Amino acid sequence: TGGAIIYWFTGASTQAVTTGAYRAVEFIKANIKLESAAAASIADSKKVVEICTKYAQKGMLNIFIAVFFATLAFAFVEPFFFIGYLISIATFGLYQAIFMANAGGAWDNAKKIVEVELKQKGTPLHDATVIGDTVGDPFKDTSSVALNPIIKFTTLFGLLAVELAVSLTASQGSGLTHTLAAGFFVVSFFFVYRSFYGMRIKGEAA
Repeated sequence: TGGAIIYWFTGASTQAVTTGAYRAVEFIKANIKLESAAAASIADSKKVVEICTKYAQKGMLNIFIAVFFATLAFAFVEPFFFIGYLISIATFGLYQAIFMANAGGAWDNAKKIVEVELKQKGTPLHDATVIGDTVGDPFKDTSSVALNPIIKFTTLFGLLAVELAVSLTASQGSGLTHTLAAGFFVVSFFFVYRSFYGMRIKGEAA
């Protein structure tokens, strides 16, 4: 379960970056003339920043609420189950963060080598490394570095939640905690769904 959360998070955060970047480029192509010698207007520049901020906040909100309620759901299922969840999220998160940081850095360095050492700008090889660098940026600058606070939040908040769950089980029985866990899971799943399908890039109508 912890591994599933890690892989979902890295995908959802990359999706948010992709959608925001696509919308920003879309606005730039429609409103900013790159071939013109005149500088872009401050209003247009602010609009680009606004677009990026909007999609970053939207993606962050979906992810945070999903992680929040997933942590509550797993904490309310059973304390020992939650311990396994914490161990798996820390283990998978560590290796996924290392992998994504190294992969993103490798793609970035590959582009620099092609440009500086091989001097092959404008070639198909350079085009391929530009694509790799574009994918690598959210890998190393967004998803990998954001895994640390995700793991910390899940651990600290989850330990408080599991204490509450144990108290409720002792006083009200396991039926209530399991019902709450199911409700929390449904809410979490809804925002997991939104983190992908709500952030999709919708194509132009034909």
